[in-house]
Amino acid sequence: MPTILTRRASLNKLLADIAFFPPVEFFALLARYPSVHLEAWSHYEKQSWRNRCRILCAGVPEDLTVPVIHGDDLFHTPVCRVKVDYDSTPWMHKTFKTISTAYDSSPFFIYYKDELFSLLESRPETLWELDMEIIRFFCRKVGLLADVQPTVEFFTPQQLASLPDSGGVDDYRGRLHPKRPCTVLADLGLEGRKYWQGDGTQAFVGGLSIMDLLFNEGPESICFLK
Repeated sequence: MPTILTRRASLNKLLADIAFFPPVEFFALLARYPSVHLEAWSHYEKQSWRNRCRILCAGVPEDLTVPVIHGDDLFHTPVCRVKVDYDSTPWMHKTFKTISTAYDSSPFFIYYKDELFSLLESRPETLWELDMEIIRFFCRKVGLLADVQPTVEFFTPQQLASLPDSGGVDDYRGRLHPKRPCTVLADLGLEGRKYWQGDGTQAFVGGLSIMDLLFNEGPESICFLK
């Protein structure tokens, strides 16, 4: 039975925020930990990776977003309870078209696109369910074996530090964000790495979704992450 992050847990784990088509840096973190806990009970935050991702279209970074249903108190709603808005805009059609345009010439896109798009077409009700399905999809395809589980209660960093054995939890919440500098690859000793792009050059653009790596490197993606 998986260990859950609670007041009684004795852990050596990663604690991080959930994300939609998470950036490469997110999976570089997952590659370092056998067990990962994703924060389910923080409040929803707009303009975060929770409902957006970044891809490379004709060499230019472009963000894709998932609209959510705005209730009376959205920004005080736990992220695990935020619902996806499938009806007010044709965002799924735009997402499929933009991803296909960006990566149709990438060598491995054809091997993953049908399963990936069918996952979105299954329409999970909540943003949490959608993000978790995507994260587990990419873990399988990249070859990561981390046990990814939700937290069951929220702790501030100060509360987390006061828990027994809190030194075994690496708290990366808030450190992967589209509006903030990211030091993850430097923290992991991976800064300066590059991988092959669809135009035949080697490069790395920070913040790009894991799909950019997988569609260009396929089964070799794990080599970049480790």
